[in-house]
Amino acid sequence: MKVNCLTGLDQANGMPSPRVLKTHLPTQLLPPSFWQENCKIIYVARNAKDNMVSFFHFQRMHKGLPDPGSWEEYFETFLEGKGLWGSWYDHVKGWWEAKDIYPILYLFYEDIKKHPRREIEKVMEFLGKKVDEKVLDKIIYYTSFNVMKKNPMSNYTFDPLMNHSVSPFMRKGVIGDWKNYFTVVQNERFNKDYREKMADTTLSFSMEY
Repeated sequence: MKVNCLTGLDQANGMPSPRVLKTHLPTQLLPPSFWQENCKIIYVARNAKDNMVSFFHFQRMHKGLPDPGSWEEYFETFLEGKGLWGSWYDHVKGWWEAKDIYPILYLFYEDIKKHPRREIEKVMEFLGKKVDEKVLDKIIYYTSFNVMKKNPMSNYTFDPLMNHSVSPFMRKGVIGDWKNYFTVVQNERFNKDYREKMADTTLSFSMEY
């Protein structure tokens, strides 16, 4: 029996315009057509420490990705810029710089957690959409972490590549969970590396709630 497997590109080409596409690609790997067509892009950045912890668990539970090794090993991998999708620093700074040239709304995960209404209103304004308060309340409710964690369409329990017995896809979603993983020595090393690599940018992150 022949099985037709559509690639992501096939699926995208089959979608009617305007399309909504999701990617984790850094700016240098984005297809040129995105820039040429002046596509609207919403970028969400998360602080490096929580990002590291999140990717560590994601790579542990995803059967299609290499084993990240121990936390200590992954810590080194991340510092070397060899984690998923390359260097976190290059990724967040690349999109930060691109926002001054292209129609990019640059959001922070921490702001979304702290001020969901304000950040969703930014998205609505960026997309040129208007919604009444009742609809906005529903959006805030259904996009909250706890509700999405229970939704099979967003928690990926349907995906056979994800081993939820190792870690749920939507794990905690909190700010500052890195404190449960970083040792004092690791935190000092990371802070030094962070200061050096972020010295050339105005980009700033909150790593505390």
